[in-house]
Amino acid sequence: MPIAAPQAPLAERMRPQQLDQILGQAHLLAPGTALRRAIEGGRLPSLLLWGPPGVGKTTMAVIMARQLNLPFFQLSAISSGVKDIREVIEQAQHQKGVVLFIDEIHRFNKSQQDALLGAVEKGIITLIGATTENPSFEVNGALLSRCQVYVLQPLSQNHLLEMLQHAIKTDVWLQQFSIVLSETEALVRLSGGDARKLLNLLELSVVVLAKKTPAAPINITDQVVVEAAQRPVVLYDKSGEQHYDIVSAFIKSIRGSDPNGAVYWLARMIAGGEDIAFIARRMLILASEDIGNANPTALVMANACFDAVKKIGYPEGRIILSQCATYLAASPKSNAAYMAIEDALKLVEQHGNLPVPLHLRNAPTGLMKALDYGKDYQYSHLGQENFIAQEYLPQPLQNTLLYSPGKNAREEELRQFLRKRWQSKYGY
Repeated sequence: MPIAAPQAPLAERMRPQQLDQILGQAHLLAPGTALRRAIEGGRLPSLLLWGPPGVGKTTMAVIMARQLNLPFFQLSAISSGVKDIREVIEQAQHQKGVVLFIDEIHRFNKSQQDALLGAVEKGIITLIGATTENPSFEVNGALLSRCQVYVLQPLSQNHLLEMLQHAIKTDVWLQQFSIVLSETEALVRLSGGDARKLLNLLELSVVVLAKKTPAAPINITDQVVVEAAQRPVVLYDKSGEQHYDIVSAFIKSIRGSDPNGAVYWLARMIAGGEDIAFIARRMLILASEDIGNANPTALVMANACFDAVKKIGYPEGRIILSQCATYLAASPKSNAAYMAIEDALKLVEQHGNLPVPLHLRNAPTGLMKALDYGKDYQYSHLGQENFIAQEYLPQPLQNTLLYSPGKNAREEELRQFLRKRWQSKYGY
């Protein structure tokens, strides 16, 4: 007969009890780091913990206070107000070293945050605030200046898988089952990197299977997890065939000037957890390869997108990706610049290192001038409309056309410009 499930959720039962048990935050908690040295030295500054949900902010606060043997009070900015803050401060005045932990501190308005200032300034309380939002924007400057800000990193897939295995091996209730993790992608995807969601979803999946087949081994598959969560999940192998198929469909949709297809395949990649920089990088390449001089602004747009999403990340970065993808899809297309460099590289491979024509060579010394380096070169800006016709290719390649402007309005302007300059030389 299975042991009755404990009242506390699995995530609570597996909450780390020591700093060394917290995964994914070694940059803050490893021996020798500034925060770790402060804790070991018995000095805890007021601080803000900024990071995504479920990466250990509350756990860190609790463990730090416990390790220093300090009184610990906890408030949630969702349900607490100035009255609650003042009550804690009043109690703190009769104790020493009180730690006040405020979860989701970014939800406090200015007056609520201001209520903390005096107590933090005088050291009546040591404030630990947890936030999923950038403190620079969500915490007022006066309070921010009194706190150290520590950034917690998202948990990697390896960290999440390590948590799952640790729970299966050590939790008393789970140990009664023979649990096999046949597939883990749904657990990882549905948790969104949140350790709390991950562990509770594992427990829910075990409960569902244990009720269906009480005596059988517990085989956790993606389908089992999806059924337990009653939520669909996009299964997307970022290193497998599907990864390349979907990004191929994305690029071909943009190349084919279909913003609808482009944004759909973009959504598939986003929902599957694709690296935001990878998506932006592919659009940056496409802007030059498939649009080029048909719309030079496309490259500027794609470059701005690449820079912006690296700064912002998900989830807001999806909006910028969508703007860029639909803009590129709706732009005129030309691969003329791409074909020009490909053809030029073939010529280099075929003809090797052809000598630079004498009139194009640099002549910084008297000897070089004596050898006719730079002789007969004509400075273009001295000509009418800043142009003088002369040869720029090595002798065997003279009159070779490499760049042929595409058939679009912008490059037709370039074609007319070149035709006027070069007449019939290149066949523009």
